[in-house]
Formats: sequence, structure tokens, C-alpha cells
Amino acid sequence: MRKSISELIMEYFQQHPKQDIQHGPVVDWVTKQYLLENPEPPRDPWRAIRKLHQEGKLIKIGKGVYRYDPELVKKVDLYDFSPATKTAIFQRDRFRCVICGRGINDGVEICADHIKPKDKGGDNSIDNGQTLCTEHNLIKKNYSQTETGKKYFIKLYKQAVEKQDTRMIEFCKSVFDCYDVHQINGHIKRPNGKK
Repeated sequence: MRKSISELIMEYFQQHPKQDIQHGPVVDWVTKQYLLENPEPPRDPWRAIRKLHQEGKLIKIGKGVYRYDPELVKKVDLYDFSPATKTAIFQRDRFRCVICGRGINDGVEICADHIKPKDKGGDNSIDNGQTLCTEHNLIKKNYSQTETGKKYFIKLYKQAVEKQDTRMIEFCKSVFDCYDVHQINGHIKRPNGKK
């Protein structure tokens, strides 16, 4: 039976537990193994490595460097909200998405979401959970780069203030207003203290 790219990546890391490994050797080995059973090279093994990290199966040590720790993975496998915690989150949020207000009574599927993602140190507490509809949960997952964007504009704003560049200051404020209007990344505070 043919192995998937992710299975091959995990096989490599499992053969090298608790070692800090750059992605290059992993990609080379996975490509070589994949070509033994497939006519075409694997598509984007690097993306599969990042996904395994996001799933909690690999630890990111630095840019392009990952580690597999079998003990940690066992903990991660048990890391989703427990059924009791999910129920408590749903009850607190009245079984409605905290963003759009839609819920089960509207025929919308809901899910318990980690406010601070697990791969960024978020825990499984009720306080770190929120009810999202599947649409807003998908938006959050696919558009997490908006957090990076907002942090970039905060940095740019601070530099503009230091240089007294009023044009750039006003531009950054307009960008922050846009985040506010569309209720994107409200958990990241604006430089002027607003959220």
C-alpha cells in the first residue's frame, strides 16, 4: 500500500526522535521514497511538514527546523476539548457563533474553537474556547495571516511615530480602522490602546 507524503514525513521523524532536523534532508528523503512507488515527485512536502506541526505532531524549533518528540505527541493526541468542556463553551455562548450570532436553531453547525491556537501555547480551558459557526471557524483557520498583517502594521506605525511621519501614521490608523470595521483580529490591541 502506498504511503502518503505525511506518512513518509512522520516515518522519517520517527526514525530520528528528539533531533532538531532541517526540512531539507526530510524533503530529500521523502521525495526519494515517494518516487519508489509513484511516477511523479511529491507535491510540496514542505507544506505537509508545516501542517504536521500545526496538528501538534512536530515541534517547530526555528525557521525550517522541526523535532519529533513521541512523548509530546501522546499529550497532543489528548489535547482537544473534552466533551464536557465543549458543552460548557456552547452553553456559555448560548449555542451561537460569537461572531455572527447564528447557531443550531438557525440550521448552522457550530464548533468549539481555541481562541489562542494550540500550536501557539493555547490551552484546553473553557476560557480559551469560543463557539464559532463552521463558516467563521474556516475563515479563522484560512485567514490567520491577518494577525501577522496587523502586527506588521503595528510595527510600521511605531516606526512612523518615531520618525514623525504623519502620512504613514494616518495610513496605519486607516488600516486599523478597517480591521475594526470588519471585526478582524480584535484580540490584538492597536498601538493607541484600542482593540
